[in-house]
Amino acid sequence: MTLGLAVTGGCAAYMASDPRMIVALVQTKFLFYGLLIAQFGLVLWLSGWVKTMDVGTARFAFLFYSALTGVTMSVIFLVYTRASIASTFFLSAGMFGIMSAYGYATKTDLTSMGNFCMMGLLGIILASVVNWFVRSPAVEWATSIIGVIVFTGLTAYDTQKIKESNVIGNHGSDEDHKEAIGGALTLYLDFINLFLSLLRLTGRRRD
Repeated sequence: MTLGLAVTGGCAAYMASDPRMIVALVQTKFLFYGLLIAQFGLVLWLSGWVKTMDVGTARFAFLFYSALTGVTMSVIFLVYTRASIASTFFLSAGMFGIMSAYGYATKTDLTSMGNFCMMGLLGIILASVVNWFVRSPAVEWATSIIGVIVFTGLTAYDTQKIKESNVIGNHGSDEDHKEAIGGALTLYLDFINLFLSLLRLTGRRRD
């Protein structure tokens, strides 16, 4: 997961080093939306079939998805200041670390919380689709607040789920590596979405 975030950050920083690249990406609608569709399709493919892939293929797909996410996420540098992006990243890292540690250490079954968060995630998706057309700042604000709650909860739940689903005795095997890649992708998505939700709430927009 850490490697995936590093790849994402590196690609986004490279794009941000010359804002003209980001502007060109956004202005080329076919390319930009094509990358978004490819990103969505890749994460669905990887999530659904990681256990049936070759380890090398799964690892490459995860890192390629991380790089693709970095390219598409670079557009945030056109909207928010670099200082607010950096501060939000560290805030997200702190919240993520605390909730992941809680999920790993707690003896409480977090299944109910996970199910609640999954329903909240479905609500966010539906509201975001509607808001794509209505463009309501109030809806965007509400989905961002709910997003922070949902993805902090999912961080704890997913950490516990990954811990409990780990197969004892297969250390170093292909199955073990694919479990690690699947878990890394899950937590990676939690972190990215938590970061974006917080950025919409706390990020300082460019003048």
